[in-house]
Amino acid sequence: MFAAKNFFLAGGAAGFSADFLVVAGGGGGGSDGGGGAGAGGFRTSAGTSGGNSSAESQLTLSYGVAYTVTVGAGGVGGTTDPITATNGSNSVLSAVTSTGGGAGGGSATSGGRNGKNGGSGGGCSQGNTSFGTGTTGQGSNGGTSNAFGGGGGGGASAAGGNGTGSDPGAGGNGLASTISGSSVTYAGGGGGGADGVYNNHNNPGGTGGGGAGGDGGLPTAGTANTGGGGGGNTSVYGSNRPGANGGSGIVIIKVLSSITATFSGGVTSSLTTSGGFNIYSVTATSTTSETVTFS
Repeated sequence: MFAAKNFFLAGGAAGFSADFLVVAGGGGGGSDGGGGAGAGGFRTSAGTSGGNSSAESQLTLSYGVAYTVTVGAGGVGGTTDPITATNGSNSVLSAVTSTGGGAGGGSATSGGRNGKNGGSGGGCSQGNTSFGTGTTGQGSNGGTSNAFGGGGGGGASAAGGNGTGSDPGAGGNGLASTISGSSVTYAGGGGGGADGVYNNHNNPGGTGGGGAGGDGGLPTAGTANTGGGGGGNTSVYGSNRPGANGGSGIVIIKVLSSITATFSGGVTSSLTTSGGFNIYSVTATSTTSETVTFS
């Protein structure tokens, strides 16, 4: 947890430490019995990191230096063959990069049925077994499918569910963080798409913004600013059967209340104060060249 102090770096430059949470955008869900998408990578210095790994070291920053800050967008759900779903985009704070979530496998040929690798991996499409793998220290693997639907996308704390019995795989659960001053769960995986018109399958998204898989209706998107993966679509709904989009990521920076952050013009952010700390939540960036400077 946070124990920040001002100090002097080598050469006399003034520096300070900062806690962080960096969650990337979730992947897009697969189409036509598609796999649920993996959650965006989850990295933090203030608690358990993705894949249930240890907290990372705090960032060591300097006053007056512009540091890159980027909030990754969610991936786009797949449509019909051969248009596959896309991975989420990376989120960045200074030297910390979280990897976008892996897309769910879909109806496309030439490898498009496989779940994609990412922060957390995407589930594979109906009748396939090649799930996407998660990134060490950021997330978990996707799930395998069965004859009844796609595998679930991986979440920050748990792998995507495998298709079992007549159910496709559920999305893997995310991780809770209290860095913002309250407990919020991020980076849940998307549920796999079902094979059938009946609304009786068990294919929810994972806790932390993962979208549910389609089950006689359209799947749901990952929740914005959670990095949740999009749900895969059912193999019988309509003529298009698109997977759902992933949720955008988030960057949260926690510094002593004596420290002020100034962001470049393309950053959407908010400030809260708690227990002697300034907590900056960055929810959108218009380019990958946006910055934050401290004073």
